[in-house]
Amino acid sequence: MHILKNIVRFFKVPPVKQALFWLGVYVYFIGTVNMTYYSGYPEVLEHYAIYVLCQFIVAYTSLNFLIPKFLIPKKNIQFTIYLLLLLVGVFIIFVGFHEYYHIPKYFKSSNNNIYDSSKMFWKKLLDLRIFLGKSTIILTPTILLVIAKFYKDQQAYLQLNEQKMFTELSVLKHQLNPHFLFNTLNNLYALSIEKSDEAPEVIAKLSEMLDYMLYGCNDKYVSLKKEIELIENYLALEKVRYDERVEISFNKEVKSDVKIAPLILLTFIENAFKHGVSQELKKAFIHINISVEEEFIKFNIINSKAKNNITENKKSIGLNNVKKQLELLYLTNYSLHINEDSSSFNLYLKLPIK
Repeated sequence: MHILKNIVRFFKVPPVKQALFWLGVYVYFIGTVNMTYYSGYPEVLEHYAIYVLCQFIVAYTSLNFLIPKFLIPKKNIQFTIYLLLLLVGVFIIFVGFHEYYHIPKYFKSSNNNIYDSSKMFWKKLLDLRIFLGKSTIILTPTILLVIAKFYKDQQAYLQLNEQKMFTELSVLKHQLNPHFLFNTLNNLYALSIEKSDEAPEVIAKLSEMLDYMLYGCNDKYVSLKKEIELIENYLALEKVRYDERVEISFNKEVKSDVKIAPLILLTFIENAFKHGVSQELKKAFIHINISVEEEFIKFNIINSKAKNNITENKKSIGLNNVKKQLELLYLTNYSLHINEDSSSFNLYLKLPIK
């Protein structure tokens, strides 16, 4: 197994991969040749060796010089001119080799048929049809290598974007978790001051939430049912804190389990308590609905708005974070609408299921 891994690693080395590519091109030529036009395999091997040499020169001159210096900076006219000059140069090499070395070596002249290399050299050199035909063959490996390089660069770019997105999401979660814990610990502190018998239950539910937040939601997408359990624990804690000061309703229509980005819904609920319920002197309300319809998760939360809301013009850290997470994870494939009137906030979120 160790030897096999070393062999695989060896063939992934760039120079080895390049050598295998050119060997494959050469073998393809040899394997598909029509032997009717040749005296034997020595002639074929020499003839196509010069073909591959010309292809090699064009490919690496283009990849390492012409494309970076002219094509990428969008100097298209200069690129075209230099590419044509390069093709003309290798065409001269190919025709010269063929007429002054290859033909004299393998062509058997007779008394009545003497081959004139110089004459044929200029005749072929000035024949546009031959030039276009040979140039197409010579350019083919270059095109394949450019496509392969483009694909590799795209894969590297996508991987880099994925790593960047993962890093940004990690930062946002680390900002969100302390924000959530701060509010929850405040609840527990208030109960401890009052020496409430409900404190152990609060600690148990907080422990369940911490366990989920530390170990259960590290994936990019998690079970919606697990998120609902987290919300139920959170609502139970808030119910203990506010008691009769808040009316909470939570309706769920989730028949089949689907995936969702973690902690998204909880942040909106937490925000509703922080900026709606906590500052309401009279009785507040929060109505939450979650449903899965067709290919979408639909989330709606309506909460009362305190008339004495002193943080009305301040944006929630958690709300800003969750908007950034939505942009990173769902791009433009989600809809978020927040409506506000004199007495309530109404938030509607629609997410594609994962």
